[in-house]
Amino acid sequence: MYKNQKGASYLTILLGLIALAFVVKAVTAVWPSYWDDRVINDQIEEILTSSSSDITDDQIAKKMDQALYLNNIRDLKFDDIAQVSTENGIVVSKQYEVRVPFLLNIDLILTFEKSFDQRSVQSQ
Repeated sequence: MYKNQKGASYLTILLGLIALAFVVKAVTAVWPSYWDDRVINDQIEEILTSSSSDITDDQIAKKMDQALYLNNIRDLKFDDIAQVSTENGIVVSKQYEVRVPFLLNIDLILTFEKSFDQRSVQSQ
């Protein structure tokens, strides 16, 4: 049918490059927030694993603020993103949002929620 078919046209290649650039932009905008959330989760689990059951809310918050500072997460404070309850064992409930500028006046809003119970973390 087509004797001289050569492959994709210039327009197809251009649209493919634009789509690739869009995906790369999205990944580079979102990845640091997901990485920071992973580090925060690891630090909470580490503190709950290594702490005794009679630790206070303030001591947990102080340890977490130090851990966040050491891991170069300086834009989040533990008291702003999590609540600690010590009524029935130590329970840390983390919930926060991160707004990431994406393109012109378009922002991406990332929501992170997770709850940690000292008994379940220590049993792992």
